[in-house]
This record gives sequence, structure tokens and C-alpha cells, in this order.
Amino acid sequence: MSRDYSYYFHIVYIGNSISINISFFAKHKTIKEVDFLKRLRNITIYFLVFLCSAKPVLAGNWGLSYQKEGATPVGSENKEFLQQYSSYFVGNEEEKVIYLTFDAGYENNYTDPILDVLENHGVPAAFFLVGTYIRENPELITRMVQGGHIVGNHTMKHPDIGKISTKEAFLKEVKGVEAEYEKITGQQMPKYYRPPKGQYNENTLKIAHELGYKTVFWSLAYVDWHDDKQPSKEEAFSKLIPRIHPGAIILLHNTSKTNANILDELIVRYKEMGYTFGSLDDIG
Repeated sequence: MSRDYSYYFHIVYIGNSISINISFFAKHKTIKEVDFLKRLRNITIYFLVFLCSAKPVLAGNWGLSYQKEGATPVGSENKEFLQQYSSYFVGNEEEKVIYLTFDAGYENNYTDPILDVLENHGVPAAFFLVGTYIRENPELITRMVQGGHIVGNHTMKHPDIGKISTKEAFLKEVKGVEAEYEKITGQQMPKYYRPPKGQYNENTLKIAHELGYKTVFWSLAYVDWHDDKQPSKEEAFSKLIPRIHPGAIILLHNTSKTNANILDELIVRYKEMGYTFGSLDDIG
């Protein structure tokens, strides 16, 4: 008896939609053989539906595309996606209010001069710091808090957050920072979080949200973090002036010698352009 048969399936998977077309062709097969092919077809369907319906974990590095001078850049994620996890990268785009933020994983003796400039101009800022920085610089942390600045969570050891997949691992990073902050200030840490290097995945955004954190990305930054290759004043201003826009969240590093040197003039020039400085607390 002839036992010719073939088995065929075709899958189309776009976004959350899946289309599966599975068929078999039988010619002169026994009932047992036909039943076997049917079972094989059904098992394949169940497996593929399970595989394709599992929502992939979004992961990436925060990035920006500056498309028009003076306008909000396009971010790696849209505002609607971020808002569902209490995350944002820009404030009110209808008002000329901007927000200064600083990141640091270590002290480079430029933070005190930066705090001096902020105090002289009455400008609030947010400092996103790793746990070891907080532990090793209690005087600076005290000065930041007394000066009305926000100290935000930048994780304990500055890991690649995009590779963290469990709540336990994420909790270890953020809770360690909270503990160091509370030892110095006797206060609970403000619930602002910035992923190291802008690395993230959807799961960690969700966990941060569940912990009551607001995840703060940025809409304006430049390459200022290389100690041995600091940009000139002209190079810094060529990025920081034309790219400023209403609602901008500016990311600078307080480890940068250039930033310490230009901050006074930068604030003056922004004010001359009609901008005022707000606190992250003012962003809804």
C-alpha cells in the first residue's frame, strides 16, 4: 500500500497577531497514520500559540534623535508607553521650564563648585547617585539635601539593568541605595530613579513603578563623561544651546571638569533665552 504524505505549516506573526495555517495531505494512509498526523498538527498549533503569545521583554538603551533645533527630540520610546510605568524624559513642552539633573558614580572634586553655582543662581537640581557614592560622600549628600536638591536612585553598583530579569535582583540594587541615603539623612529617599547608562527593559520599568518610583530619562545630553577627553567649552555649548527646548530634562555628569567650568555661563544663557528652572517634583 502507498504511504505518501506531506505535512505543511505556515506562520505569520506581526506584533500581537498570529496567523497559523497548518495542513496535511494524505494518500492511501491507514486510519492510525491519519490520526497521528492530526495529533501532530494539534500539538504544533498549541506549541506555536504558546510561543508566540508570550510577550517579549522590551529591552534597550535610551537614545534620542534631534530633528529640529529648539524642539523636543524623538526618544527611544514614546511618551504614552513610558507614562504607563510613571516614566518620562521631558516635562511640559508648552512652557519654557527646564530641569537640571546630574549623574555620578564617583566623586571627582567638581560637585562642590557645581553646588556653589546652583546656590548662587537659586537653581534646583536632581543628583542621581550610586550607592557607593552616597556612602563615601556624606558631606556632599547633606549639602545637596539642605540646598533643596533631589538625590535620586542610580542603583547600588551601576549594573546593566537591561539584563536584570528578576524582581529580587532589581530590589537589591535600589534598596541598597535607599539604605545608604537613610543612614546619612535620616529620611526616606525621594522616589526618583534613573537607569545606569539609560539601559532598561520593560520589566524593570514595571518593577520600579510598583515600588513607587518615577523613572527619569532625559531629553538633552552630550558626551561629557570621559575624564581624559573632556569637551571644550565651545563643544559643550554647540550641543547644549541649540538643543535646549521647553520642558527639557538635561543630563550632565558632575564628574565633568567642563561642566563645572561652564555651568555658571550656561545657566545665564538659558535664562537670557527666556527659560526658568524647575524641580522634578513639579512634573506631574
